[in-house]
Amino acid sequence: MFPFLLCSRFGGLVMIVAIVGIVFWYKGREKELQVHQDMRIREMEHQRKMKELELEVEKEKNRRAADKAS
Repeated sequence: MFPFLLCSRFGGLVMIVAIVGIVFWYKGREKELQVHQDMRIREMEHQRKMKELELEVEKEKNRRAADKAS
């Protein structure tokens, strides 16, 4: 009977440790996914700003070319 109690206590401890580990892994994974989503949003905003700047540079080049031509 003693070995059965030892195994059942050990089994219960292993189960608790496994559940806590799974919960920590799940929370970490959720945080990782959120960070990736935030990074993607920032990247899209950065690309939009870069396109706006490129358009402004092109407008300025065209304006200077028009000023030189006249």
